[in-house]
Amino acid sequence: MGFLRATAAVAVMLYVFYDSFIPAPFLFPVWLIYMRDWQADITRKKEQEFRLQFRDSIQIMASALKAGYSVENAIREAGRDLFPVYAEETRIRKEFDRMGHQLDMNMTAEEVLQGLAERTGQEDVENFVNVFAAAKKSGGDSISIIRSAVKIISGKIDTEKEIQTMLASKKIEFDIMCAVPFAIILYMKLTFGEFLSVLYGNMAGVVIMSICICVYIGAYVYGRKIIRIEV
Repeated sequence: MGFLRATAAVAVMLYVFYDSFIPAPFLFPVWLIYMRDWQADITRKKEQEFRLQFRDSIQIMASALKAGYSVENAIREAGRDLFPVYAEETRIRKEFDRMGHQLDMNMTAEEVLQGLAERTGQEDVENFVNVFAAAKKSGGDSISIIRSAVKIISGKIDTEKEIQTMLASKKIEFDIMCAVPFAIILYMKLTFGEFLSVLYGNMAGVVIMSICICVYIGAYVYGRKIIRIEV
């Protein structure tokens, strides 16, 4: 999908700005930029989905701990409660199934959770595991400490979700603004083709259009950075 979208975007740029596919090799960097940006968006979306799933799982664990379950049984209980909520192919289901099998093989809860943190590489998961390990070593009220950590991490994830919801309309506006230059030029080409003909088939037109593409790409990259906010 990313390959097709990047290729289509470059093809539209070639038609709109050059009315020729000859400069295609020179726009290969544009194809790479679009492809990398698309991959980053897909990765970020999947990571955000997993963070929401992880928030739900640790909240279930906190409830189980409050009810008197041990940490090992709380992990198993979370896995059972996630079963009807998420599909089998979702990442959180696979992770908790794996942790359940590891617990059945007599691995400790700390080892199991540490493995989860290493596989995901996410800051929230690592923070939760670090708090869990510190609470176990301190020998104090570990259940209360873990529940407090769950509350803080869940609040952070909820805050980021609210920010992303507020930015959703701005992202749509940004996508529309990115499409406007192409729409205007296409409209001009279809209705007043002779007006734009001086920009095609000559060196001066190629230079002007190349400058326009550079400005457009710069604005696109800068705009993408603006709408990406990390909490």
